[in-house]
Amino acid sequence: MTKLHIDENYLTQTLIDLVRIDSVNPTLSPQGKGEAEIGAYVADKLDQLGLQVSTHEIEPGRVNVVGVLPGTGGGRSLLFNAHMDTVGVEGMTIDPFGGEIRDGRLYGRGAQDMKGSLAAMMAAAKAFVDSGIALAGDLLITAVADEEYASIGMEALVQQVTADGAIVTEPTDMHICRAHRGFVWFEVETFGRAAHGSRYEEGIDANMRMGRFLARLDELEQELRRRPGHPLTGPPSLHASQIHGGKEISMYADHCLLQIERRTAPGETVAQATAELQTIIDELAALDPTFRASVRPTFWRQPFEIDADAPIVRSLENALVAHLGGQPLHTGQTFWTDAALLADAGIETVLLGPTGYGLHSAEEWVDLQSVIDLAAVLAETALDYCR
Repeated sequence: MTKLHIDENYLTQTLIDLVRIDSVNPTLSPQGKGEAEIGAYVADKLDQLGLQVSTHEIEPGRVNVVGVLPGTGGGRSLLFNAHMDTVGVEGMTIDPFGGEIRDGRLYGRGAQDMKGSLAAMMAAAKAFVDSGIALAGDLLITAVADEEYASIGMEALVQQVTADGAIVTEPTDMHICRAHRGFVWFEVETFGRAAHGSRYEEGIDANMRMGRFLARLDELEQELRRRPGHPLTGPPSLHASQIHGGKEISMYADHCLLQIERRTAPGETVAQATAELQTIIDELAALDPTFRASVRPTFWRQPFEIDADAPIVRSLENALVAHLGGQPLHTGQTFWTDAALLADAGIETVLLGPTGYGLHSAEEWVDLQSVIDLAAVLAETALDYCR
């Protein structure tokens, strides 16, 4: 396999610059700056490399950036993807925007999740520009908004561009990630009858009835984790996130609202997960005619999975073997990523990203050598895939 030179100084400085830009998701933190500034930086850097660059405003201050290195024609197109937003910085014990390097690690919010990956993608594109090597298929560098909340960036991106294959560069410790779980957010409501606390013959306690539901929900949660699950992602799971009920201490609660997050394994559907909760409601109602409840899914994302024999997986595996030696691990993740939306759009998609520590936590860093390795592997994958 042809080796491309990765400009390590360019990659490192680009990563420092990216970390020093506040791109905290404003939906998660009201003080967050969003993606406008970091998007302008990425667009300018890609333009300097000679890529065909476009910026798309999804909402005010929320942007996607797309850079295209056109191919000569006849080859498969390949899309590299990273998100530009980060979670908040409250409680961090390091300078979140310092970009300090110590012992081969670069520190800061988003260093691993996932500005290191974004810098690696840009360095991979630069390797082709510097070498003059032309791919047959187009190479797309895409940086999106809002992955950390509702993925409005990726939802827009799949309407704007397409490709034959994609690599989402979420941190995977340089393992090939071929599957991850999805999720469904549910609202369950129980209904009672308001009455003065002394009038037990009139009041129907919605909170007590939610307690019955929660007891059965706990049994379901334990049963889910006993299931064989998916070989790469493990079993499904759920948790009761928030509960609100009642108005005054001296009144029977006429309403109680429970919010649930259900994590789905590949192969599971929203309809199946909803039916499990509806079954609990139906069985409790059969035992007590005063038990009234409803369940509805409010938001969901599908699980993701790609076959080990898919062309993009084979090309990525070949590049990893050539650059790092040894057979790479094939893994799954318990969390959700934008890869599912790319796959749903008909693009064969896989995940690969750098090594680091502290996702969403008080101290976050990325291993610089793994970012350099990622850039090289991405470039070599493009050489093989875009023929």
